[in-house]
Amino acid sequence: MSVIPWDGRYISLFLIIFNLSYSLIRSPRPLVDKEKRVVAVLGGRPNDSRYLDLTQDAANEIESARAQLRFRSDQQNGRRGAFSSVSAGISFGGGQQVPGNLALPTATTVLFQRLFALECFFRIAGFANGLFRAWNPAVHAYYVSMLDALTNDNPALRRNFEQRFSAFAAATINFGPSTITLPHIDALNLAWGWCAITALGLFDPDLGGHLVLWDLRLIIRFPPGSTILIPSAILRHSNIGIGPNERRYSFTQYSAAGLFRWVDNGFRTDRTVGEEIREDHEAQAERAQARRTRWTVGINSFRRWGSPF
Repeated sequence: MSVIPWDGRYISLFLIIFNLSYSLIRSPRPLVDKEKRVVAVLGGRPNDSRYLDLTQDAANEIESARAQLRFRSDQQNGRRGAFSSVSAGISFGGGQQVPGNLALPTATTVLFQRLFALECFFRIAGFANGLFRAWNPAVHAYYVSMLDALTNDNPALRRNFEQRFSAFAAATINFGPSTITLPHIDALNLAWGWCAITALGLFDPDLGGHLVLWDLRLIIRFPPGSTILIPSAILRHSNIGIGPNERRYSFTQYSAAGLFRWVDNGFRTDRTVGEEIREDHEAQAERAQARRTRWTVGINSFRRWGSPF
């Protein structure tokens, strides 16, 4: 394993655009593969003196909300770790026949609507969205077009945030109080898509809370208030533990792969499309070819390191 002692800060992209000594800047830090594709980014936080205060406001709101919520058994001690979490937004999978809003009790829905209307949360969401758009513009555009098409087709589907603040269909608040994930992948997310993770709480990032990317053999210092974007469906990831008296929460944003398939299928399931083209061998061949090339097309849409912003 290699350790990245990242400072969790963000430097304005104008330094990159005008080629001003980027090698001397520790943040943000892209993770680049051998083909020079930017596969993930340690985005940090804005150069805004208020932003850290806002992220602490978000942590305080999560702590307060945690005391008000009654978590279902499936929202506690799940496969990702021994902590409580609640997801909100639009999803498709797990036996659903059509995309829908994630089912929550009315009181929980109201609570989440209140949280996501707070400046602290829409600023965090907006910053993650800006990072996504800057570092992975083609995939970000795919997310935007999918979510726009989905909500235009079915106005009953509720976004967590306005379009200008988030391209993601869903979000999870991990209520901790010690959000330390076990090694896992998020297999239901778009394979080449990105997930935005924002660390929150009060803990010493030199001693714990690091993000571990097992496949890349990286251990990344992950300070509270900072945001990282990764392809969470394919990179196995987890966290290092924190102290017994510390608190770590996280706010993650993502989109289920099933939503993209639904929109790309013309608002139909794979099964429905398959039945419709059962006798059309040419259409079947075209569909099979599209499936075989989807992964390559997806990852090749990533920004190449060195390309202009």
